[in-house]
Amino acid sequence: YKDKEGELINGYLQRKTRDAIFVDLGRTEGILPAREQSPLEHFKTGERIKALVLAVQKNTKGPSIVLSRVNPKFVHKLFEMEIPEVYDGVVKIVNIVREPGMRTKVAVASERDDIDSVGACVGMKGIRIQSIVRELEGEKIDVVQYDPEKRVMAANALTPAQVKEVIETRDGGVITVVEKEQYKLAIGK
Repeated sequence: YKDKEGELINGYLQRKTRDAIFVDLGRTEGILPAREQSPLEHFKTGERIKALVLAVQKNTKGPSIVLSRVNPKFVHKLFEMEIPEVYDGVVKIVNIVREPGMRTKVAVASERDDIDSVGACVGMKGIRIQSIVRELEGEKIDVVQYDPEKRVMAANALTPAQVKEVIETRDGGVITVVEKEQYKLAIGK
């Protein structure tokens, strides 16, 4: 399983303990620690679980396969699976920032001008993104257009909040200005 690190794998919930879920992967068993589980997710025994192979570690009882459902790479692999443009490399995922159980922001870009990278990921009426949202138990996913220009990227990253103005600071950072009613939406949790 060492060569499967960073890949998605399917298994079935074998048993639960307070701090981990043990997943039957066929010939072996994987462990999904509590820190690698989203607070939204609750699985039942025998239920199918899709997870990312985070690491294969050797311990006293032999090798153990550590799985994750909160790692940003997990979302990246789901995008590759559901969106052909991402799989083919036409649309590139520049970065993923995630607050498991709450919201995920995915910055996407395309080198081709004829491709709308955000539209390709979301799909008609959100059809493509819906299967990923279902897999993440209803977690909100914002797909934003990546821009190398810091000020434009800051405004894009704060969607769905409406940004009034973006000011660049002397030390290279940015300050965004939003209306009072947009404040909570912009800063989130």
